[in-house]
Amino acid sequence: MRFLIFKNVHYQSLVITMKKKSGVDVNDSAQVFTTYDLGVAAALLCADFELLALDRANSRKVLFIFRRVARIDDTANSYFAGHLETNARSFFDQLKALKNRLYSD
Repeated sequence: MRFLIFKNVHYQSLVITMKKKSGVDVNDSAQVFTTYDLGVAAALLCADFELLALDRANSRKVLFIFRRVARIDDTANSYFAGHLETNARSFFDQLKALKNRLYSD
């Protein structure tokens, strides 16, 4: 079992807890999709992908960790290409929820 190393013990326990609940090793790139982009993270949530954890090891940015499933790469690529369609209200709500999680700790 591998653990992410963080400067802040609170965040270390958050990721370990998420890994135990989900059964996914957040260090295994075959099991997770990661992005630093807030917009793509909100778009993936709109498309019903599961956010497993937030990695705050870097004090300047947060890494969003999603469960890797079929279509997640295609969905992210569609977002960056400007071809992904989603409900505007849903995107705004997911963006707002992500920002609340980012700034609540």
